[in-house]
Amino acid sequence: MSTRVAGRQVLRWTLRNATSPVFSPVQSGRCHHVPPPLSMGCRSLCSSTSMQSQQHDPEPSPLPSQPVPELSLNSLLAMGFTETQAEQMYEAASKARGRSAEKHTLSTLAALFVLGLNASSVLKLLEKCPELHHVKDSEIHQRVGNLRKLGFVEGSLQRVVAYYPQILTVPVKRIKNVVLFLRERCLFTVQQVTDLLRDCPAIVQEDMDQLEYKFQYVYFRMGVKQAEMVKSKLFRFPLDEVRCRHCFLERRGLYHTPDKKGQTLIINPKLNSILNIDQDAYLTDVAMATAEEYDVFKKLMAREWQEEEQQQGDMEAAISDDDDGDDDEEEDVETLGKSGYTRRRKK
Repeated sequence: MSTRVAGRQVLRWTLRNATSPVFSPVQSGRCHHVPPPLSMGCRSLCSSTSMQSQQHDPEPSPLPSQPVPELSLNSLLAMGFTETQAEQMYEAASKARGRSAEKHTLSTLAALFVLGLNASSVLKLLEKCPELHHVKDSEIHQRVGNLRKLGFVEGSLQRVVAYYPQILTVPVKRIKNVVLFLRERCLFTVQQVTDLLRDCPAIVQEDMDQLEYKFQYVYFRMGVKQAEMVKSKLFRFPLDEVRCRHCFLERRGLYHTPDKKGQTLIINPKLNSILNIDQDAYLTDVAMATAEEYDVFKKLMAREWQEEEQQQGDMEAAISDDDDGDDDEEEDVETLGKSGYTRRRKK
């Protein structure tokens, strides 16, 4: 119902701002209506007069089928914004990118109203994500349609857009690639993918390698299945925070990695109870430690991770040097071959 009402409001606003017809006798200075011919002579006279008129007067340029109203305080008020909101919106659009941003702003606002958002929600959206000023209404309609195909219904769609409006700036191809990755590489079900996009929409802009590493760490290292990952909203949390909280529990003997059969020596705390609480509650209820102990542990872990990354970088550099050495040896062998020695390549 809200989408239908918003559509009527946008239609009324468009008709109210439409300009009057351009081809009128007063504006053009001449009448375009030709009376019916009375005789051959009259038809000849009208024909010659018309040819002379075409020679002296240039033909009118084609007009757009639908006039595009300019961004102004009056047009914003007509869309339902209050005076204060209209001033804020006009100022934000002007700062965004000058004239070109103003060109897209009105059509973008109309698309957001059709989505079912009110004026206050639209203003908050654009304040949170100014990049929307540069998005065309056709792109918004296309991306909203793709989200509907992924299982977003009325209500959840509006909540996702309000929580993370940047999702309307992400191309459809990128979102499809993320969905394909979650389905094929992480083996989430269709409904689980929809739930992940609803609860963790920022996942669409995250690096794929980091996503895969985070999933593999929680799946193999912690022994957590996909359903629990979705329930705990895993992808809202940085990888370092996930690893730090898990390793702290593990080294205190409060978390064991399950074996191949999924069995552990102790009952591990749920992933949701590890991540979806603040640090004080985590230390008091789960880790049973002090803040000072956890701070010292985080510093030690940061040092360990830095050393591991450095060692990995040295190993990759050594492998790269070995490959370069092999290439040089092949070139030397070819040169000797040209001097009279048998040419051979290192296998």
